[in-house]
Amino acid sequence: MARAAARAAVAAIALVLTARTPAGAAEPSHIAEPLNVVVTIPVLKDFADRIGGPHVRVVSLISGLESEHTYSPRPSDVVAVRKARVLLEVGVGLEVWVASLVKNSGNPGLLVVTTSNGIALIRDRALKEPAAQTLQDNHHAGNPHVWLDPENAKIMLRHITEAFIKVDPVHASDYRINQAAYLRQLDQLQVDLAERLRRLRDRRIIVHHPAWPYFARRFGFQIAGEIVTQTNAESSAHHIQALIEKIRKDRIRVVVSEPQLNQKIPEILVRETGARVVVLTPLPGGVAGTETYLDMLRYNVLQLAQALEAS
Repeated sequence: MARAAARAAVAAIALVLTARTPAGAAEPSHIAEPLNVVVTIPVLKDFADRIGGPHVRVVSLISGLESEHTYSPRPSDVVAVRKARVLLEVGVGLEVWVASLVKNSGNPGLLVVTTSNGIALIRDRALKEPAAQTLQDNHHAGNPHVWLDPENAKIMLRHITEAFIKVDPVHASDYRINQAAYLRQLDQLQVDLAERLRRLRDRRIIVHHPAWPYFARRFGFQIAGEIVTQTNAESSAHHIQALIEKIRKDRIRVVVSEPQLNQKIPEILVRETGARVVVLTPLPGGVAGTETYLDMLRYNVLQLAQALEAS
């Protein structure tokens, strides 16, 4: 009797297991691995992390303290791209080293996504003066620092979401939900920052290099001059003297510098004019407290507003 009961119990367990595991299918031994994603700059890592959540593993080739213009890929970058399923770039000539990196990786299945596609570009000053261009300075169609306008960031987020859905349709719903939640946060931040700037009267600034036209246009700042007018070019003594005279004559009160750039010339301008230097970062992680894109936007706007009010 006992043996019969035991045999019945074993048979029942076997029946349950058979029902749970389709014929010919192996019982899953582990959870699916996250999608390997490589991005060129930190802002794309933050976007990818926010959209992908636990379904992605993201590596940024550049940190917040490096210049995307002068970056040179390392052997470890080739390995990372070789293992990746998706590579996210800004495009517009920002990462001139990406094409050779992808080629050297030997990864034919890699999906390369240019996140700036569809964004209306602002033309660089150098593009208006063809004789002043060099091959390295040429940003093809316009200024590549598109992410510093949060409205452009929304387009970039859409490209990232669509790419993740394409290579990982199983988690499409999660990617869409994450995108929608992040867009709501981005909209709220824009409302908060616009309110903070509402009473700010003098919005003129001198910037270190041409990273800020999208940011300035979105938040209502006026770029009155640039220390460096072309990527990787040095300013002439004549140009610096002209900036000093302009700052004095027009009573411009704030010079924007960046942690990724040499601080020598901004310090000269301050010493000669009495203007105030404020250090902003075009990349998340460039300054303490700017680890995410939202933190970076908030930091840049608030620091600049405070500097203009205090000067």
